[in-house]
Amino acid sequence: MNMNRRIINRLVCSGVLLLGTAHRVLAADPLAVFRLEADPVHARIPVLSWDTEGGDRARMNLLRADTAVGLRVKMDGQWRSGGTFATRTEKAGSAETCYRLTLAPDAELVWRLQPGAGRLTMSFAAEGVGLRRVEGLELEFPFDPRVAATTLLPKIWDDAGKLHLPAIINAPDFGPMLLRAAPQADLKGRLTGSRTNHIVDFTLELSVPQPGSAITLSLEPVHLPAPAGVPDPSLWRAARRGWFNAIEPSAQWGDWGYGNRVFGAPPGILANNVISDPVSCLIHIWADQALLTPSLPADISMPSLVRRTVDWWLDDRTKPTGEVIAYWDYADMLDANASPLISAWDYVEASRDRAWLTRRIERLEFIAQYLVKRDVDDDGLVESTHSGNYGTLVEPMRAGSAYDTINAGYKDAYCNALVYRAFRCLADLEKQLQRTVQQQHYTARADRLKAAYLKTFFNPATGWLAWWKSEDGEMHDLASPMISSLAICYGLVEPSQGRQILDRLWKKIEAVGFKRFDLGVPLTLVPVRRGDYLIGLEGPGAPKKEDGSDGFGYYLNGGCCVSDAVYFITALHIAGEHARGDRILHAMVERQERGVFPNGGGFQNGVINEGGRGAEFYTWDGEPSGYEGHLTYSFSFLQAILLREPAWRARLYRPLQ
Repeated sequence: MNMNRRIINRLVCSGVLLLGTAHRVLAADPLAVFRLEADPVHARIPVLSWDTEGGDRARMNLLRADTAVGLRVKMDGQWRSGGTFATRTEKAGSAETCYRLTLAPDAELVWRLQPGAGRLTMSFAAEGVGLRRVEGLELEFPFDPRVAATTLLPKIWDDAGKLHLPAIINAPDFGPMLLRAAPQADLKGRLTGSRTNHIVDFTLELSVPQPGSAITLSLEPVHLPAPAGVPDPSLWRAARRGWFNAIEPSAQWGDWGYGNRVFGAPPGILANNVISDPVSCLIHIWADQALLTPSLPADISMPSLVRRTVDWWLDDRTKPTGEVIAYWDYADMLDANASPLISAWDYVEASRDRAWLTRRIERLEFIAQYLVKRDVDDDGLVESTHSGNYGTLVEPMRAGSAYDTINAGYKDAYCNALVYRAFRCLADLEKQLQRTVQQQHYTARADRLKAAYLKTFFNPATGWLAWWKSEDGEMHDLASPMISSLAICYGLVEPSQGRQILDRLWKKIEAVGFKRFDLGVPLTLVPVRRGDYLIGLEGPGAPKKEDGSDGFGYYLNGGCCVSDAVYFITALHIAGEHARGDRILHAMVERQERGVFPNGGGFQNGVINEGGRGAEFYTWDGEPSGYEGHLTYSFSFLQAILLREPAWRARLYRPLQ
């Protein structure tokens, strides 16, 4: 019997058969490129990369320098690197590699690598009575987030923070790969990282193979099918590699400080990137992306990530007052409450999970009522705790929304647009549960807000919407395309008037000389005055002159914030300005497909985490002026591929109809 096992293991290494699974030969993928370089001596993979769309991204290694994909073995209570065991390397053909690790005098582990056309199969088999000493086996993937913010979208995140296969490994702008195991064992893994040290580690906990059987892992490219109603499939193909860039479950990390504070994230919460902050103000952007995503293979659910994220904010990051923390320990941001409400609707709309809704509805009402109570003057609008008065936003404060260096406060057009959508979404959720009284309550709140919105924020002097009206009565108009177009998307401005507003903004864009539509559109078309920008945060581009002109075109002082483009493009289509909307969309998608940075990113250059170098904000000549490097909500502009179509707008904005 022992001799038979030795023969079987040699057959595994020779590529004749795989044990423990009905293995099929995978057809060559016509698009994907897979790159693997196995160490000729040690059991390790120092180079791993891919490009699911057949481009040249695979030229860059996704692993950190001086590291490798490798094994860890636990024996006699101690974990040891697979590289410490005596190893024989066998080659089968030009690509296949087989490592035979001697774990003990009578225990051998066989690790076989079989790269194929655009994919990888690897198997693990073992033999020998000495296997009883093997207590654990792990496979480690040491990803380099400076190359790409690689993360995982698993079928399940459990309560202990572990992920369960199958899972999609997404390397932004390299593309998504599906990781599966056979036999269908319940394999778990850990995703851990360090923001300070730029580390993302995925550790897969393998079962110890039993003699006569094997565990097989496969990595295969994921190609999202074009959603129904997309008139130009080539536009979708150019964008689908980056579609997952907007969805980044966090690794478990907690080592980054600001001042004397240290922050981090639990595993599996949607965040700015895999080793960056979860931000409650932004969940709706990710939730919208999840709702618009076609079905994924292997029953992997993007909506389940939304549910996990919303639950965490509701349960762990909400104050006794009903106020939701925005990020770190900052609060006082109205979109922090509005965004989870919108996201809850997105989740239920995508999943039809009314059992979850029944359990969570009172908690959702709890955070909604915080917004209701913030209508301090009973005019229908929700007032920020920030006054918005000129010169009042001073470090270490942050402003009243995710645009946290802009001094918007009191009556804020951006926050009230989100609150309006949140009330409509919650009213629809109440209707689904036949809670008529509550439905009528939130419908009335939305109606009152809409009635007050345009007459408060429309600026007759410019012909578009101002950003905020401060407590002292001053109207702060930054000529922001985002503010007006968001209101048009949400139905707070009717299409006929919206077309007039957008035409005036387009003429303003032409008048100020902005031409780089491949970057999206500027956040503001005029400089942000010094007293309306965060005073005391003297980072790159922060204005020092009173009129803000010295920092204009940089970061939030008129820089190009990629994510805002989805509203402007969609609003142009709503208003019938299809040629203008498509001009921007096609320029951005072409940049996304072509890539402009060394890692192949069009709108991300890896996790930079350094002010002035991140590619999520741009100057008007295309130089990065952000800080993250990869900011997930930048890729919401890809939603415009769908939202340019009335049927998709009707789906996403159904409660607003």
